[in-house]
Amino acid sequence: MRIGVMIGPERGDSARKVARMLADVEWAESAGLDTAWIPQIPTDFDALTAVALMGARTSRIELGTAVVPLQAQHPIALARQALSTQAATGGRLALGVGPSHHWIVRDMLGLPYERPAGLTRDYLDILDAARRGPGPIDVENATYTVHNPLDLGPVAPLPVLLAALGPVMLALAGERADGTVLWMADERAVAEHVVPRITKAAEAAGRPVPRVVAGIPVCLCRPSEVDAARERANRILGEAEISPNYQRLLDYGDAKDVGDLCAAGDEAAVAARFRRFADAGVTDLSVRLLPLGDGREELVASKRRTREMIAGLAAEFR
Repeated sequence: MRIGVMIGPERGDSARKVARMLADVEWAESAGLDTAWIPQIPTDFDALTAVALMGARTSRIELGTAVVPLQAQHPIALARQALSTQAATGGRLALGVGPSHHWIVRDMLGLPYERPAGLTRDYLDILDAARRGPGPIDVENATYTVHNPLDLGPVAPLPVLLAALGPVMLALAGERADGTVLWMADERAVAEHVVPRITKAAEAAGRPVPRVVAGIPVCLCRPSEVDAARERANRILGEAEISPNYQRLLDYGDAKDVGDLCAAGDEAAVAARFRRFADAGVTDLSVRLLPLGDGREELVASKRRTREMIAGLAAEFR
């Protein structure tokens, strides 16, 4: 199991935000982490722009989006941006995409949230054509009619990962994509729901074993602070629980909220939780650092200690 870290978005003005994200990815590469995953938050920094910037400051680490919502832009626009970013990073982009949630697509963007799996399948027709480029993209399906020349082509194989939570999307991810990017999936949900469905679909389609990227909060702390860490996770990361998609995913496992997903405690406890995710079939763990403390100095020190632990565990699990 490869270990990576989520980076950004950070609070504050854009100039300071960029500097912090670049410093974080430079640390991740120097610490030997395998991947860095950049969330696409509706209110914040563009993930693919961040990846392009990070590519200029690094040389080895894989850089992934987790994830770009499909409805927000035409597939040709996303293909062009992704291929440009992949070239800028020397072929190190992992493009995580998904149909997002009703409260983003419908309530924020004012777009219809209908047939998310069907739209994703039609969208992939165009992304797949772009990944085979350079050359003309000629696709006509239920959603799109595209006849677009494109001189860009991938500089290396460009993996596409789907945010797949339910059975239909997991089957689509196995059939058409290189894997899935998860949030709010505990060990049982991964082992009993995600891995069997996506693997079966990949095998039926004659595709390689899919990647399963699972995101979890992590906090290195004393055993007596575990409850506080889980409460903090629920307080600052609990917005995802308002989504029916995430609620249904939680129902497949034992976790009731993001606090239950948090790997908190001393190094032995965190390592044991990592091993359970590896045993469940996770191929890539995406760590959301969760510092704990009162005031900035304590939070910075907590983040530093958790980072050091993650770097050690990355080498152990590789």
